[in-house]
Amino acid sequence: MRCPRCRTDDTKVIDSREAEEGSSIRRRRLCASCQHRFTTYERLEEVQLVVVKSHGSREPFDRSKIVAGVTSASKGRPVTAEQIEQLSIDLEDHSRLQGNEITSAEVGLEVLERLRSVDVVAYLRFASVYKNFDAAADFQRELVLLKKLQST
Repeated sequence: MRCPRCRTDDTKVIDSREAEEGSSIRRRRLCASCQHRFTTYERLEEVQLVVVKSHGSREPFDRSKIVAGVTSASKGRPVTAEQIEQLSIDLEDHSRLQGNEITSAEVGLEVLERLRSVDVVAYLRFASVYKNFDAAADFQRELVLLKKLQST
């Protein structure tokens, strides 16, 4: 690490501690040339999670879109903001474990999977938009599928 005062490359770490609730490391350093003490922070560089849309375009993952969609589907239901936030965090964490790219279809299916255990009505509302329901038969078909999934 280069000294900010004299620009020498010869510095040494004299103290290291966790910072920012463990998300970074704070290092106190000493310049061997001018004896200047300074602090650096070491953080994990996150790789951007990218969503591949159905028509092939790519865009950065935006958790707020998940929150907005689930909030809309949950309107008037006994679903808390904390449950919605946790659902979106869990989904993002799961997606990052799969790699740095995920398709929008996979995102939608993951939302449905998680929403099913939170609130069935919100699940059906989200499914109706995600799966483009255009008739009552679509709701009936989804209810049959939902009942099969809940019985297993």
